[in-house]
Amino acid sequence: MPATVWKGYLTFGLVSFPIRLYAAARPEPVHFHLLHKKDLSRVKEVMYCAREDKPLDRSEIVKGYEYEKDEYVVIEPEELEKIAPPTATVMEILQFVRMSEIDPIFFETSYYVAPEEAVSRPYALLLDAMKETQYDGLAKVTMHGREHIVILRPSEKGIVLHTMYFVDELHEEKKAEVPSPGKVAKKEVDLAKKLIETLAAPFKPEQFHDEYKENVEKLIESKRKGRKVVPIRQPKTSPVTDLMTALQQSLAKTGAKSAATKTHASTKKTAKKQRASVA
Repeated sequence: MPATVWKGYLTFGLVSFPIRLYAAARPEPVHFHLLHKKDLSRVKEVMYCAREDKPLDRSEIVKGYEYEKDEYVVIEPEELEKIAPPTATVMEILQFVRMSEIDPIFFETSYYVAPEEAVSRPYALLLDAMKETQYDGLAKVTMHGREHIVILRPSEKGIVLHTMYFVDELHEEKKAEVPSPGKVAKKEVDLAKKLIETLAAPFKPEQFHDEYKENVEKLIESKRKGRKVVPIRQPKTSPVTDLMTALQQSLAKTGAKSAATKTHASTKKTAKKQRASVA
């Protein structure tokens, strides 16, 4: 049974029903432990008081907010519970919007929305209604020590929730300033469009994988067996000086690759048909 991230009521209008949130995705990197270099024993994290120069037990630790230099106000967990907004237990849909209206830069984390089994009918009603109207629900919910604005969207198997950043959490000042490229020749634009069309393909997420993670796992296995670590060759790149030539060469390269892929696929399909006819 997956761990529940949040549970409470989802409401739209006067319709309300209990739901649970489950994490829809999470990073899966290779995890390392901190070791003592001398004897490779595990290193433990110790809470330490700088003023008294001694380690502390967790029962001696409280949370504090620094409102001035070295001046703190202590906040107890019970006090945080007392001032939690209604969205800590009730997720109310405030409005319905089109997903196309939302810039993906606002999206943060994804969750599956599951109904409590006893009251699945209102859930199914909301799911079907959003599918047919092609509207997504905008709501607010409090979890993980903060309030989130969220978007609820219908999928084939249920409702998916995405937490979103607030406007003041977007770092607009870090946005890259794109210099004016000057006049772009129509031939260059046509070649760029053709290159895009050549590279266009349906999105198949299963074909992508974490190559760095795989390399780390190979590195670990090589060192475990006492083998020599072989470095990965990195591509050599440099700024393009002749844009037209670069586009033409790119088209030639992707065109040849596309043709080879189609030939390989056709060969596999023919071979499959031959095996089927023999069978």
